[in-house]
Amino acid sequence: MQKRLLGQSGPEVSALGLGCMGLSHGYGPATDRREAIALIRNAAERGVTFFDTAEVYGPYLNEEVVGEALQPLRDQVIIATKFGFTFGADNKQQILNSRPEHIRTTVEGSLRRLKTDVIDLLYQHRVDPAVPIEDVAGTVRDLIAEGKVKHFGLSEAGAETIRRAHAVQPVAALQSEYSLWWREPEQEILPLLAELGIGFVPFSPLGKGFLTGAIAAGSQFGTDDFRSKVPRFAADALAANQQLVTLLQSIAKEKGVTAAQIALAWLLAQQPWIVPIPGTTKLARLEENLAATEVTLSAAELHNIQQTLESVRIVGDRYPAELQARVGR
Repeated sequence: MQKRLLGQSGPEVSALGLGCMGLSHGYGPATDRREAIALIRNAAERGVTFFDTAEVYGPYLNEEVVGEALQPLRDQVIIATKFGFTFGADNKQQILNSRPEHIRTTVEGSLRRLKTDVIDLLYQHRVDPAVPIEDVAGTVRDLIAEGKVKHFGLSEAGAETIRRAHAVQPVAALQSEYSLWWREPEQEILPLLAELGIGFVPFSPLGKGFLTGAIAAGSQFGTDDFRSKVPRFAADALAANQQLVTLLQSIAKEKGVTAAQIALAWLLAQQPWIVPIPGTTKLARLEENLAATEVTLSAAELHNIQQTLESVRIVGDRYPAELQARVGR
């Protein structure tokens, strides 16, 4: 597995990480614990050294699974987790909370669930407008000094917030959505990260499954599947957006690979400090995703994709309105 540096101050990690959220959260019932642990360990055996989780996934369950899976391999892997929420009585309501005292409480819980004495990369999960980002960055800076955290990250933050945080404590990585289906970071965020030397960790690099070609125009999602609430996955939007999948499948057929591998190879080709974290619950999909690191897109192929993308109009918002309000702050 190829390695990449997450920016100037971040750790060296495998070129593809594993997003662990879907094993416990967001896409229907949680995967059987033994199967989830086996998948995570299979990823490590295949060279993955970068694993992404968060307190909110479950809540709590995903960190416990990741911690148990990686405990025997702890000195060989980089674990990223996130803070930034408190939860309602049913553990379903997510309330923004990045107060310094809550960050510290969250970190202690994450350390316990992850069965470790240090968090390699700690992200603020979403920007909390009630707490100055300088206070957030300062708290993480103190946790780094205390040896409980190694690197600081942000997720779905806006450019000005990134600058202000970076001035207090260097930001090693930004985690935000980025894929052939969502290219907004190219406008302002990617140039800023290049300027400041910050790594970029795209989540949903396969468009929550859409870019694999496995989701048809008439696909239905259960009420416990996050995609059932996402405008981009409404029936009319799926039908309209199939032209993007058709493009990927055409390129993939010519190269003898899969649409998912083209989507990941395209991301890897954008910058050497980009490390996508596709998630899956299936070993076959894991192997398919990891094989994308061996797919090379020529300058001509990248140019062709770019030209085609300019003619493709993507239909549907990527989040329902209440969640869209939490990004880009």
